[in-house]
Amino acid sequence: MTGKTNRSQISRYKKIISISNDLASTLDLDILLKRIVEAAVELTNAEAASILLYDERLERLYFQTASQYDDPLLRGLDVPVEGSIAGWIVKNRQPIIIHDAKKDDRLYQQIGKSLGLLTKSLLGVPLIAKDKVSGVLEAINKRQGRFSSEDQESLMTLGAQAAVAIENSRLFQQFDLISEFVHELRTPLASLRTATHLLTHPEISDEKREQLARNIQRETMRLAEMSSDFLSVARLESGRSQFQLDEFDLRELLNECFQLIIDQAEESGLFCNVEIPADLPRFTGDCDKLKQAVLNLLSNAIKYTPAGGKVLLEAEAGPEEISIAIHDTGIGIPAKYLDRLFSKFFRAPGSERMAQGTGLGLSIVKRIIEGHGGRIEVESEVGVGTSFTIHLTVK
Repeated sequence: MTGKTNRSQISRYKKIISISNDLASTLDLDILLKRIVEAAVELTNAEAASILLYDERLERLYFQTASQYDDPLLRGLDVPVEGSIAGWIVKNRQPIIIHDAKKDDRLYQQIGKSLGLLTKSLLGVPLIAKDKVSGVLEAINKRQGRFSSEDQESLMTLGAQAAVAIENSRLFQQFDLISEFVHELRTPLASLRTATHLLTHPEISDEKREQLARNIQRETMRLAEMSSDFLSVARLESGRSQFQLDEFDLRELLNECFQLIIDQAEESGLFCNVEIPADLPRFTGDCDKLKQAVLNLLSNAIKYTPAGGKVLLEAEAGPEEISIAIHDTGIGIPAKYLDRLFSKFFRAPGSERMAQGTGLGLSIVKRIIEGHGGRIEVESEVGVGTSFTIHLTVK
């Protein structure tokens, strides 16, 4: 019996070493978290596994991902620290095995219901790195028998490695984003420094002084927009931006977006139209975030379309998905830049002649749409125009 046990332990250790190497091979947080829950299922022979992340500063615990049941709209869903099993693990920094979950008053059932997963048994461990709890890793429903001390030991070992990998991924993301942000700050700050220096010269004309004041106002607004967009990207990338799910009238939302931009479009000398079918179905998602995404695309269409051009907002519904398209007859985007269009801070060369921007808007749009389980496509031709199409799955 001892020989069989030793072979089993050696097999587990080999798996853990292999998993550790796998976790160290990526700094993409989404990919990393998915690999962790898949490894947890394999090591403990569980039906599923999930990760909840903890924000120590805000004392907030939120769902991030689950194996086989991952729903992007659940990311960021709050789980109470007080009165939940995961909260107990965070506060006590200790693992826990629960053989009969339905008898435990701390079981938070909202996520399980949303995922269609009934929790019967549970093994949970804290994710601790640099003496800080960054979250909780849970294995749910042992396939055969009960969760054992060996399962707990394996999950604790995985959790320790996962916590370090998550911390490294977050630091890399923050460093990468901050580096890009600081780089982008240089241009508006240089403009502000020059303008304020020139304003101290008593000999400049009133006309020049007024022009400099306008420059300062424009660059200040640009910095404010950049800061707001930067925070939006940081929240979306970290999973801390919670999606508020409600069923709403999508047709009403799109018409509202159109009304909000029509004055801006007409002032720019553009012809605008909206074509939305009366029977467009209601949709369940985050109304405010989808509104942000659509308005961003409409605003871009207006910015990069010369006077006399056209902008069209249209939508249609199929049996499995709803598509929302924004077409313009603007300057277009060279084909070689289309693959980079949704990258943070990227702006196609030459676009700055038409309008200033942060280069973060389309990155935010993509995150919002993918957070709803959808996708966004772009087609463009220089001198002809651009079309962005959002595809949302009907559930």
